[in-house]
Amino acid sequence: MTLKVAIAGAGHIAEVHARAVQAQGGQIVAVIEKFAEPAGRFAQKFSIANQYTTIEEALTNAKFDALIIGTPNFLHAPQAIAALNAKVPVLVEKPMALNAIEAEQVLEASLRTNVVLMVGHCWRFDEETQWLKKRTSKLGRIIRTKGYGIHTHWGPGGWFTQKALSGGGAIADIGIHAIDTARFLLGDPQPISVFARMGTYYQDSEVDDTGIIIVNWDNGTTSYIESGWRQPYSDGPQSSTQLYGTRGFGQLFPTRLLLPNLNPENNLVKLLPSRLRSKLKLRRSEVVEIESGFKFPRQDHYPQSMYDRQMAHFFECIQTNRTPNPGGAEGLVNMKIVDAAYQSATTGQVVQLHSLPSLTLPAMTTY
Repeated sequence: MTLKVAIAGAGHIAEVHARAVQAQGGQIVAVIEKFAEPAGRFAQKFSIANQYTTIEEALTNAKFDALIIGTPNFLHAPQAIAALNAKVPVLVEKPMALNAIEAEQVLEASLRTNVVLMVGHCWRFDEETQWLKKRTSKLGRIIRTKGYGIHTHWGPGGWFTQKALSGGGAIADIGIHAIDTARFLLGDPQPISVFARMGTYYQDSEVDDTGIIIVNWDNGTTSYIESGWRQPYSDGPQSSTQLYGTRGFGQLFPTRLLLPNLNPENNLVKLLPSRLRSKLKLRRSEVVEIESGFKFPRQDHYPQSMYDRQMAHFFECIQTNRTPNPGGAEGLVNMKIVDAAYQSATTGQVVQLHSLPSLTLPAMTTY
């Protein structure tokens, strides 16, 4: 079955999703874009027959099996809710809404209509992120993580810098990637508290260009996350995460594990009881690097293949009536963390998140 897809938006991320749709054998039958010029260019580039200015117009006049939302953030919730109410599955770009209240409304629409909702937290589909995820058990208990989403020496303009249209600045644009990647690598724990410092120091705009966020999770791990635009320096490429475990260290970009290795001359130590082994002072120890085999730095930090795998998952969930991961529940948790970060930055206090609902879509049956 060839899935017929409509795409809301005609900018860069919409083009990335359009290529992913075509890579999965889908047919793009409509573009939804307010402005005629970019809509026309987009339609011509991807051979799209129909152009609409609003989601309501598209739902009334076109027939499609799924909607992909790549519009400015303030349109995410209303467009997603309209499609879900019309029984159309949705893949909405991150952040899934302007704030957690809107995110809850989107998730509620999906639960009520029993329709697939996926949120575009794309790093869950990156090959290197998945490589590290499969090996986190080698690190023991993860004590802390360090991650960032940072643009050095540049940042977006236009609607990204207008709070009413974006909902937030660097944290909503790129910092949320680091939040979700840390949570994904940790097995999707729930946040229990957030502390943040945020501000605007490198540009004249209504939104943050600098952020430091500390998230405490219910599994005992603490995540330190940086977000920023136009920063003078970054530890590495635009987005990365490090894991500090009781038995070793893991990281993305370069993607690898560092594990301690006792001196082979001291193998007899392994035969001792653990209470004595821990007290024995070894002459030396070695660190063994487990390489991932991925090239660093890689040619494209945001490869098309990552979005292709994301789209493949979305299509599969539609065809098998399965709950996506990341779905609305994952997107909502990230929005609650973002909201808490803004609150903490404003008050200077730690924000407690006492109880986040464990929300999952019911088993899909019919649309």
